Amino acid sequence: MLWGVGCMLVTLVVAKRRNYRVFFTVQKGMALKVAVEAIPSLLLIVIIVGGIVQGIFTAIEASAIAVVYTLLLTMVFYRTLKIKDLPSILLQTVVMTGVIMFLLATSSAMSFSMSITNIPAALSDMILGISANKLVILLVITVFLLIIGAFMDIGPAILIFTPILLPIMAKLGVAPVHFGIIMIYNLAIGTITPPVGSGLYVGASVGKVKVEEVIKPLLPFYGAIIGVLLLITYIPEITLFLPRLLGIM
Repeated sequence: MLWGVGCMLVTLVVAKRRNYRVFFTVQKGMALKVAVEAIPSLLLIVIIVGGIVQGIFTAIEASAIAVVYTLLLTMVFYRTLKIKDLPSILLQTVVMTGVIMFLLATSSAMSFSMSITNIPAALSDMILGISANKLVILLVITVFLLIIGAFMDIGPAILIFTPILLPIMAKLGVAPVHFGIIMIYNLAIGTITPPVGSGLYVGASVGKVKVEEVIKPLLPFYGAIIGVLLLITYIPEITLFLPRLLGIM
């Protein structure tokens, strides 16, 4: 949510500075109408998260269910998609999937190389030897994860570096949930940063532009995202108040 809010604020500032014209104004009652129309789409989140949490289906199965549900919505409810559009959509999907799988394969090879050369353990010793100050160590780990996220996929990075970094965080008194959120947020930023940046390539493919063309316009958004990262890193209550409120911590 904070990620989204940060990007919304940047969008507002950029739009004001560049004097983007308003294409339409919100009429009375329009917000309610849009909210009602959005309910079926928002239910997708409930179905995916609820199904995974309740153990009804796995994350991979959830993605397949999401595709079927989205097709039904666009073809039956919103009627913005026709059967004749499916072949071109499938072709675009194959192209995007090919690019992403190539990036993931490269990332996995790098992960394997790092694990057999014992680099993660050496990095752990190096991080602990930098400083005894908690704030400094958190900053070092944050920068480290940002770099890792730029070159590795989230899955392999979590498997390799969680056993290394979790004991360090425990020594610093950082809650496991807080560390998990910090790690996921850092690595998620890597999905929109080169050179791997699978999300970046997907976005560029959908927008039919080159990746090089979107980097510069994204810089203000990177700044907002990093700002939110620092907030959730150094103010634990931002991420822990909800688990504590629900009594799961």
